[in-house]
Formats: sequence, C-alpha cells, structure tokens
Amino acid sequence: MHARFGAFTFDDATHELRCGDQTVHLSPKAFDLLAVLIQHRPNAVAKPDLHRRLWPDTFVSDGSLAVLITEIRRALGDSASGPSFVRTVNRFGYAFVAPADDAPDRSTHGRAAVAWLLWGSERARLKAGENLVGRDPAADVCIDAVGVSRRHAVIVVHDTTIIRDLSSKNGTFVDGVRVTGPVSLSDDTEIRVGPIAIRFRRPSAGVATQTLRQSQQSRG
Repeated sequence: MHARFGAFTFDDATHELRCGDQTVHLSPKAFDLLAVLIQHRPNAVAKPDLHRRLWPDTFVSDGSLAVLITEIRRALGDSASGPSFVRTVNRFGYAFVAPADDAPDRSTHGRAAVAWLLWGSERARLKAGENLVGRDPAADVCIDAVGVSRRHAVIVVHDTTIIRDLSSKNGTFVDGVRVTGPVSLSDDTEIRVGPIAIRFRRPSAGVATQTLRQSQQSRG
C-alpha cells in the first residue's frame, strides 16, 4: 500500500513514512497501526479490531493503543483536539481522516536494495527505510544480549546506508569508532552494538548470492 497525504508519503512495502525526502521514524507497532487506519480510511476502526491486528496473541490495555496513537500524532505533527490526520472516535476507536491519494511504488527504483546483518550464527535481513536494532522484542533486528539497550541503534537503508546510535548505554561502534552522529555503512563494515560484533553486508547488484555465501563460509 502506498499513500500520499499532506507532506507525507506512506509506503507499506518498504515500511517507510516520509515527509518530503526525510524519513519519519515510527516504532514497528505504531507503523502497523497507521497502516491499518490508512487502509480503512475514512472509516473508523474499533479498538477490539485494532487489538486483534496488533496483538493477536496477547492481552494489552487500551492504554497501549493510546500510546501508539500519541506517537503517530507526534510524528505527523497532529493533535487530538484538532486532528488533521487521526481522529479519536469516543468509546469506539480511531479513524484516519486526511485525504490520501495512491502514491507511486518507489520500491523498485534502487532504494530497496538487499542488506543483511550477520553475528554469530544469526542473520537478519534489513528492509528499505528504518530498521530499529535493540533488545526490544518488537525491534526490527532483535539482539537479546546483556549490554544491548532495548532501543540501541537505527540503521536506515536507502541508496546509501547510515547508522545512528539511540543514546544507548554501552554505545554503538563502526570499525572501532564510537558513533556520535549518522555514520555511513559500506559492505563488510563491522558494527559493534554493546558487546556484540556484527558484520554489515550489502553487496553490489553484480555480486551473486552464491558469492556472498562463500564469503560467509570463508569467514567462519
């Protein structure tokens, strides 16, 4: 699903919300909630339906839903008292109220190039756009290890790839240098998230998958 509303472009395929050329960060659950609301626009979606979509096997209170709505409004510069995008329907649910047009699919224009993170025996594929890295089970790349913060860093994959530290306790390092701002990543860069050493892989379009596998095997 691709939709354009106001200054924003929403791309469900690449998991991106953009304002102009800038990526707008949303947590994975907030992004999924916004996707549901846009998909059902302009109809209101009941809270029980949203709970089933977002937490199918877990009971959570309506407060968790309200927190995500607040996150979405903050990202969009919206307000509960005078909503331009997300309206609260009292005692029922929420509705996306802004006019939205279908936007062209940009995922095939080089911005969704394949990239991976490799550590130990683990391998995580990165999507185009923002990828949250941390100990939080809801993170795009979940690393459950002592010394890794719940929201440790974010990796943004576009034509180029950058990493930013999210004020983690033990820091994020690229090739041994602590990250203090956005840092570009190239293929085979070493990232250290707390105590965990990670290899970033983003081979060029001409490198075959078999070549990547052979490189992994030789390193092991």
